[in-house]
Amino acid sequence: MPTDCISYQNSGYFTKLIVDYLAEKAELKKFYNRFPHLENFKEQLNEKALNFSQEHRTVLVTELEKQYQNFELSAATKNNITLLSDSKTYTVTTGHQLNLFTGPLYFLYKIVTTINLCEELKKAYPEHHFVPVYWMATEDHDFEEINYFNFKKVKIKWDKASSGPVGRLSTTGLADVFEVFAKELGVGTNADSLKNLFEKAYLKHDTLAEATRYLANELFGKKGLVILDGDAVSLKQLFIPYVKNELLHQTSFSKVSETNALLEKEYDIQVNPREINLFYIEDKMRERILFENNQYKVNNTTLTFSETEILALLDKNPEKFSPNVILRPLYQEVILPNLCYIGGGGELAYWFQLKSNFEANNITFPLLLLRNSVLLATQKQVAKADKLELSWQDLFTNQQELFTTKTNEFSKFTIDFTEQKEFLKQQFDKMNAIALQTDKSFIGAVKAQETKQTKGLDHLEKRLLKAEKRVHTEKLERIINLQNELFPNQGLQERKANFAEFYLDVNGKLLDKLFEELNPLKANFTIISL
Repeated sequence: MPTDCISYQNSGYFTKLIVDYLAEKAELKKFYNRFPHLENFKEQLNEKALNFSQEHRTVLVTELEKQYQNFELSAATKNNITLLSDSKTYTVTTGHQLNLFTGPLYFLYKIVTTINLCEELKKAYPEHHFVPVYWMATEDHDFEEINYFNFKKVKIKWDKASSGPVGRLSTTGLADVFEVFAKELGVGTNADSLKNLFEKAYLKHDTLAEATRYLANELFGKKGLVILDGDAVSLKQLFIPYVKNELLHQTSFSKVSETNALLEKEYDIQVNPREINLFYIEDKMRERILFENNQYKVNNTTLTFSETEILALLDKNPEKFSPNVILRPLYQEVILPNLCYIGGGGELAYWFQLKSNFEANNITFPLLLLRNSVLLATQKQVAKADKLELSWQDLFTNQQELFTTKTNEFSKFTIDFTEQKEFLKQQFDKMNAIALQTDKSFIGAVKAQETKQTKGLDHLEKRLLKAEKRVHTEKLERIINLQNELFPNQGLQERKANFAEFYLDVNGKLLDKLFEELNPLKANFTIISL
């Protein structure tokens, strides 16, 4: 099969904002720090070195050691945690929700991109150390977004009531999910490996945060991945000055609103700031903090605080304050010696809204890198594509457009009446000229006849195309069926399928293939034949 290269810009799956960013359009440059070219990391290193203290490193390492207390660390991860005490060590970070059993495939792609970029940076800047970090979104409360995963054509769902931060959620009830999943997996060595992984992660740990840490550590620990839970008292203490600024001055609201006013002239806005971009958080509650009538209130509760009271609470219990999507990136960059954030198109879109708020808080804005995107295809699917004479570009094409294009290719004659329409137009132009010279009342009649005959040609063209589609129905159906296999519901595979399905197909070597194939600094879809 042709190994044609599908750039993100030409794939049809990215917004104008991301396409323009990848093209490094001049009008976007004020919304980010530096583009993630390998040579630009040198300036980023120098800037972050001046803006990250040894005190923060000490707190970070102590907290990580605490979070990993009951987990088995690989030598690589243990070494990376130790290295974070060194002023020459920096992180590359990706973040993700606590999706059940990793959720969609792109969870893996994010982390592999992050680890591979660290390897590239080590080669380019050998005098420094680079640590890949997975930021667990433990404080999110959108349980409905994470309580399921798709295995083949089955949606495997965890039915449970949840109202607080998902990281603190008990894993009670996941034994039932395990039974359903185990049944779908069937028998075999690879199936047993997946059952064992699920069971040890979710049935042997008490909270979803612990289960997710175990799972990610099992998958990526040997590569030195460091997994961080920001829902921690010691880390929140480092963020107290920024929370105080948010409560008293609402800086993020004004700065992000200004940025949005500039961005929305050309692009869709991903998120809108609130006056206070903080939640009040407890085990079973995460509610917005509001400022009304000179009092701070917790939405949907009777909790109220004066300014003095809420600042005292912040000093005593900073863990009760949880940043929302606007402030979470700032929190991350305050507590990590981070150089680069790796995310999907939707994530980067809201990061572009935040740079002015980072500047107002005197925190270095990280480089923003679009994660690798991948299309996985089995040998059988590749063989089908070869037999149907399809390129990868064909398969990325909009389905209706692909259907029409292939019908035209298969037809023995051209299903395009452009030439006839042009000839018709020329004839009616002559008739219009005659009408103008004789009786102008005929002009309307000539125009009406032209419209009627042009519509007639359009109708004939559509009927001919429809007839030809019927002639080539079998072959066209095979093309569409293959595209539907690779692009479920005409969307990206990486947003629908779970890694378990492909793990079975390649004898557990899926991650090896990803590490081998993914190049973090190339903005092309990676197509991997399994």
